[in-house]
Amino acid sequence: MKDKLSICPRCGSDACYITPVNEVKNNYFCFGCGFQTNDLMKEGEFDFEVYEETLPELYKDLKNTDSEKRVWYPITINIQDKGTVFANGTSKFNWQWAGIKAIEVSEEEKGKFKIPGTEDYYTHKTDIKSLKNHSQNDFIEALDYIGFYN
Repeated sequence: MKDKLSICPRCGSDACYITPVNEVKNNYFCFGCGFQTNDLMKEGEFDFEVYEETLPELYKDLKNTDSEKRVWYPITINIQDKGTVFANGTSKFNWQWAGIKAIEVSEEEKGKFKIPGTEDYYTHKTDIKSLKNHSQNDFIEALDYIGFYN
């Protein structure tokens, strides 16, 4: 089983990364539109009510279904030493991709960033001042902003 790039069934871009789950099921992660799904998340076959219990309202509003009845949701990327990319807005009519960078935790702040249940500390924190919005079609640019490709 090999990963591959393919045409996205949701947006039509050529940047949909397909990762096999097993011989017959796949995960789909599109760098073009910034949405994800898998072959298990099909209308009528998956418990979306339970899945959506912890999702932000915006992510529920933005979900959509492809021709194979797979339900797609926005991706959130969080890389501890680089930052986070996420859908940011108030509704499916008013949203953008947002990138927010991570910065190193100083020695003076270290005590505030203890990892629960361990003796370790987080090495980076979110720099709220670095929040930058990108258009709905600029998921790749939001990833680039946080240094995802470096």
